Amino acid sequence: MLTVEKITKRFAGVTALDGVCLGFGAGKVTAVIGENGAGKSTLMKILSGVYTDYEGQIFFRGRPVRFGSIREAQACGIAIIHQELALIPYLSITENIFLGRELTTRWGTLDRKAMRRRTRQLLDDLTMPLDPDTRVAGLKVGQQQVIEIAKALLEESEVIIMDEPTSAISDSEVAVLFRIISDLRNKGKAIVYISHKLDELFTIADHYVVLRDGKSIESGAMQGVDHDSLIRKMVGRDIQMNHRQSAGAAYPPLLRVENLCLTHPVRKEELQLDNLSFTVGRGEIVGLFGLMGAGRTELLETLFGLHPKRSSGTVQLDGQMVPLKAPIESIRAGLALVPEDRKRDGLVLGMDVQTNISLTALSSIEQGGLLSRSKESALAKKYIQHLRIKTPSAKQTAKNLSGGNQQKIVLSKWLATGPKLLMLDEPTRGIDVNAKNEIYKLIAQLATDGMGLLVVSSEMPELLAIADRILVMSEGILTAELSAADATEASILKAAILKSERAKE
Repeated sequence: MLTVEKITKRFAGVTALDGVCLGFGAGKVTAVIGENGAGKSTLMKILSGVYTDYEGQIFFRGRPVRFGSIREAQACGIAIIHQELALIPYLSITENIFLGRELTTRWGTLDRKAMRRRTRQLLDDLTMPLDPDTRVAGLKVGQQQVIEIAKALLEESEVIIMDEPTSAISDSEVAVLFRIISDLRNKGKAIVYISHKLDELFTIADHYVVLRDGKSIESGAMQGVDHDSLIRKMVGRDIQMNHRQSAGAAYPPLLRVENLCLTHPVRKEELQLDNLSFTVGRGEIVGLFGLMGAGRTELLETLFGLHPKRSSGTVQLDGQMVPLKAPIESIRAGLALVPEDRKRDGLVLGMDVQTNISLTALSSIEQGGLLSRSKESALAKKYIQHLRIKTPSAKQTAKNLSGGNQQKIVLSKWLATGPKLLMLDEPTRGIDVNAKNEIYKLIAQLATDGMGLLVVSSEMPELLAIADRILVMSEGILTAELSAADATEASILKAAILKSERAKE
C-alpha cells in the first residue's frame, strides 16, 4: 500500500535518513525498529506530511505522491499518532480532535453537538471515561496519549502510523489499543507501528523493518525471530542488560517524608496524595509504581515545590527541612526532578545543547557578574562526554536530536546542580533499549556515588532491574513497600489495584 524509495533527509550537520527503502502492506502491522537516532520518527514525519523537504520518492497504492502538508497526507489517507504529543493544551478534547476538520451546520456555524457526540463515541471505544469538554491541559500524559489515538481514528485512514503509542498508557489501555489495531488490520488497513517495547511487537506485528544510523538494514516476518535477535539487528551487536545488584544493605537516611497530603485542584474535599510517609536512603534507588491516576507524578511535583498551596506534611532532606514552597527552594535543598514530558517541561527546544545544560547552573559559570562562555562550554563538554550525548556539537539545537539524547540533556541539566536526591519520572519513556541501558548504568553509578534516587516507571521489569526497594501507589495512597528480593510483577500489580478492589468490596 505504501512504499518509500531512496528517502534521504538532512538537518543542519546531521543526515537523519540515508537512502531508505521499505514498504508497508495492506492488512498488515509492520514494526519499524531501531535505536534512538536511527531515523524512525523522521521517516514517519515525511510520510505524514510534517517534513516536506527531502530526497527520494513515496508511492501510495503504486502512485507517486509528495505531500506538502499534514492536511494533504490526511486527505490521501495517511494518519499519524506522534510520539511527542501534538495537542493544544487550552482547547477541549473535542476541539483538539476536530482541529482543522471541524463539523459545521447547514448555516455554516460549528456543529458542537455533533462533534461532542462523535468525541464521546471515540472515547467510549477507547474506554476512556472523560468529558469531551475537558481541557487537555488538565490531563496527564497517558490520557493525552489516548486523545492522540482518538484523533488518528476520527477519519477512515488507509495507513495509520503509530509512533510509540503505548509509551505512557496503562496495560488496560494497551489491550484496548491492540483490539483496535486488530480490527483495523482486518479491514485491510496498513498499520505502521514503532515501539521500543519489543514484547509488544511479538504480540501485534506481522513484519518488521530495521533502521540503523539512518539506513534501512533488514526486513522480514516477525515469526521466527526472537527478542535477542531483534536487538542485534537494531544495534549491530549484542546488548547485555545490567541489573542492579542489591545486597539488601542498610542505607544511611537521606529523605524522610511524613504525612504528605495534596488536595485535588478542583474538588477540594478530595486528596490526590493521602498521608504518604516513606524514606529514601543515601545511595539507594527507590522505585515508584502505580497505574494511571495513582498520584506518582503528583508526588514528585509536590516534593519539588510545584503545588505549595495544596500540599501539607513534612519533608526532610539530609536532616534539613524542605519547605515545599517553590522549586527554587527544593533545588537549594538538594532536590532535582527530571520530568515525565521532556519536551514540554525539561527542555527549551529552540536552544542549543550547551545552553540547555547550563540553565540550572548559571551561578556556577558566571565571572564578574557575567556569563563565562568558556565555563559554560566546559560544563557542556563534561556532560556530553560523561553521558555520551550524540550531537554534532554543543551548539546543535536540542529539537534536532533524538529522544534518547534529549533525555540525556535533561539529566545533564539536573546533575549540574549537584543534587543529593534525584527524582526521575519515566526516565526511559520513548527511548531505545541501548539508550535505556546507558541510563540504567548512570542511575546505578549515581547511587554508588552516594546519591539517593526516586524513580517512577510504568514498566515493572525496569523497576525490578534497577531498584533496591519498590513503593507501590494506588489512588493517592501507598499500598506496598517491597524489597528487591521480594518484589515480583504479580505482587506489584496486586498492590497497584489494592485500593480500587477494597472500594468495590
